[in-house]
Amino acid sequence: MTAQPADLFRPELDVAAPERQRRWTVLLRLLLLVPHFVVLWFVSIAAAVVLIVGWFAALVLGRLPDWLSGFLALYVGYQARVSASQLLLVDRYPPFLVDQPDYPVRVELRPGELNRLAVLFRIVLVIPAAILSAIVAHGWAVLAFFIWLIVLVLGRTPRPVFDATSAVLRFSFRTNAYFYLLTGAYPRHLFGDARAEENPPRQSPGTRPLVMSKGGRVLLVVFIVLGVLGLAGNGAVQTTYPPFEQDPHEYQYAQPE
Repeated sequence: MTAQPADLFRPELDVAAPERQRRWTVLLRLLLLVPHFVVLWFVSIAAAVVLIVGWFAALVLGRLPDWLSGFLALYVGYQARVSASQLLLVDRYPPFLVDQPDYPVRVELRPGELNRLAVLFRIVLVIPAAILSAIVAHGWAVLAFFIWLIVLVLGRTPRPVFDATSAVLRFSFRTNAYFYLLTGAYPRHLFGDARAEENPPRQSPGTRPLVMSKGGRVLLVVFIVLGVLGLAGNGAVQTTYPPFEQDPHEYQYAQPE
């Protein structure tokens, strides 16, 4: 991997933790987000086309043209806001596509100069970060029902759950920003920027900086373990099934005597 400048800006995600969550929105969260899932699917198709154009442009120019980076930033930010609601980090309904100034999920992206060699091999370079992102996301999904039940019963997201889930979302956001050529900074700091018990003055109501509680770090480790076991288990199960082979006699008609 090519070296990157120490002062290269890393995309930031700031999620303001809600004091309370309405239980009926928690109960129906996935159903309420269906319109956003549909819009995201259509926008993702357009983003894939724009990314291909942007890849060639970045190879030539060493950066994304403004109109391309603007659209990709809109898509990546929109995806992060919808995911924050899906992961029960916020209670307010996310806006469609365009951000609202007072929405509790804020993203900051600073598209700029890109290393052409890193652009050329971007799909290869992103693989380690994408694997780690998939592992923690899968681990969260394994516990999704229990997290949903806890938030539903309590009417709020406990601090360890909020910290660990925010770490999962922020790493995914940074991985997407790197893949979509919105930054040259490789995704890092899965376990946050500081520890709450060691840096109490740096604590904030949001995730910028992401100050992880001890319970949040432990839960994030659980996500990683469950994600690795779950993905490995899925792979093992798939290898136990032989490839489908059609019986050559299954569709033969009876031959006349």
